[in-house]
Amino acid sequence: MMNEAAALTRGDAMALSGESKTGDMTVRAARSDGRNRRAAETRRRILAAAKEMITETSTAPTVVAVAKRADVSVRSVFQHFGDVESLFVTTVDSIGQDLVIPPPTSQGLSLPFRIATAVDNLAQLFDRIVPLRVAAGQFAHHPALIERSSALRQEVRRRVGELFAEEFAALSQEAQEELADAIGGALSLEAWVVLRQRDGLGFDRAAAAWRRTLTALLALRGDLAEAA
Repeated sequence: MMNEAAALTRGDAMALSGESKTGDMTVRAARSDGRNRRAAETRRRILAAAKEMITETSTAPTVVAVAKRADVSVRSVFQHFGDVESLFVTTVDSIGQDLVIPPPTSQGLSLPFRIATAVDNLAQLFDRIVPLRVAAGQFAHHPALIERSSALRQEVRRRVGELFAEEFAALSQEAQEELADAIGGALSLEAWVVLRQRDGLGFDRAAAAWRRTLTALLALRGDLAEAA
């Protein structure tokens, strides 16, 4: 029969064993949290390096260059993003989170003021995207980038429709679509890239060209209404 001392000793041993297991779990959890924080920080540094390089050079950075700038190994880049295409798409999304399309200006304001506001908002937005668009180059036909470009066009089209709702209201549905198509093509990201990169226009001059274009298109809405 177990004596009292033995029972107490065994009980203490069991208690200590339980405490040890709890301690081990705590240590493991702490180590796991530490690894997760380090992984998150590494990913943040890689994305920051890629964004900075695109902004500075308007070219898609190589994995080696990103790794060097982020002060991580090439292996770390591939561990987090798999391949260079995934890195670029993720960088695009990260930059996109920093970009906001300003809401339409309140109705009731003059047409010239609304035109100037629309052009200024779009020009500033697109000017920040130009380096990214130029850098896309070899990735331009990537399904993910095509999807994001389409979403941006649709959002811009919607905002323009809201801002010039008064002018669109006088047109038939078909004429509204035609005017929206014309504005979308004339004031697109691709058109802004042409003005700023190919033609080498400064921001103010390119924006002035867009104001004239938008003014002319909206002035033609009467012709569209009559044709309808």
